[in-house]
Amino acid sequence: MAVNEFPLRKFVAPEFIFGMDARTLAGRYAKNFGGRKVLVVTDPGVRTAGWSSQVTASLEESGIDHVTFDGVTSNPKAEEVAAGAALYRLEGCNAIVAVGGGSPMDCAKGIGIVSTNHGDIVDFEGVDRVEQSTPPLICIPTTAGSAADVSQFAIITDSVRQTKIAIISKMIVPDVALIDPVTTTSLSSDLTAQTALDALCHGIESYVSTAHSAITDLYAIQAIRAISSNLLPTLSDPGNLAFRGRLMLASLEAGLAFSNASLGLVHAMAHSLGGMNDAPHGECNALLLPHVIDFNFPAVPERYARIAEALGVATGDMAANDILAALHSRLSCLLHAAGIHRPLGNLGISRDEIPALAGKAMDDPCIFTNPRQPSREEIEAIYERAF
Repeated sequence: MAVNEFPLRKFVAPEFIFGMDARTLAGRYAKNFGGRKVLVVTDPGVRTAGWSSQVTASLEESGIDHVTFDGVTSNPKAEEVAAGAALYRLEGCNAIVAVGGGSPMDCAKGIGIVSTNHGDIVDFEGVDRVEQSTPPLICIPTTAGSAADVSQFAIITDSVRQTKIAIISKMIVPDVALIDPVTTTSLSSDLTAQTALDALCHGIESYVSTAHSAITDLYAIQAIRAISSNLLPTLSDPGNLAFRGRLMLASLEAGLAFSNASLGLVHAMAHSLGGMNDAPHGECNALLLPHVIDFNFPAVPERYARIAEALGVATGDMAANDILAALHSRLSCLLHAAGIHRPLGNLGISRDEIPALAGKAMDDPCIFTNPRQPSREEIEAIYERAF
């Protein structure tokens, strides 16, 4: 019997609108979803930049009442979800609009879960644990990185256990994503780089995931190619909307890939770091990526060869070891040029924490689709090399 070229896979994606001024459609879509009073979930930085006020103006133009919750920090916490859900109930809301990066969008997903399923958000950790449909959710991303606006993932920090939990469910796929490259113009160069490199990791990890498919492969490789070509030009010319639009499109493509193929060891280890140390997620991913590639490469060398080509490496007739070396060199150049070059030890992490970090990474669901299953000792060794 021939090898099955097309194993059974599901593909989930929301409706999405991509392009300049997509954010101004918030009111129209909230009205279409029967929004009476909307909880707008954002964070102080996005509010200061003015994006959330433009969205609330759109709601007002459509005659929709609203209240804003901006008590969201980076790596959103379970207690922030609880506070947002309490405000949602108190104000009698029936829809949610998230404006921001991955943190407000993940928090908004959590608020939606708790508002209809009740309980504590940590009760829903894992795959397909959300039983009741959540309120209508409109996501307006302001970073080109997390792709929470199109994914069936929500990552929330459990401060009690000092770990990040992953909630994976088609119930939390947003009803619509309004993806507007203009919103990324307020990002600092650091955040532009960190979020784009998060999207790069999404593309790379979904491409080598054991759950990849022909459909996710297309999105993953295109995202890798676009980020490689447009990140440094964007950092050099931050007001250029063509460059920023290409990064935003790459984030969307990488999001569609990882939401359906899942991720791998880079994200499992980065989630562990973020849960224990509140470290920047995109930077953690970028610093871990080369070391995880070293570990994974023997399992799927042909897939990493195609990733190297998408990053601009002319692999030609190279031997596998030469491809790995060239891939390392290309990633190193990209990360350094993007300002990502400090070791993990400079993120406030102690070597004494490595055993605990490895233990938490072993429990992260992203690890299950990694192309090579590591032992706890092997994860500890990867953290050591990243120090």
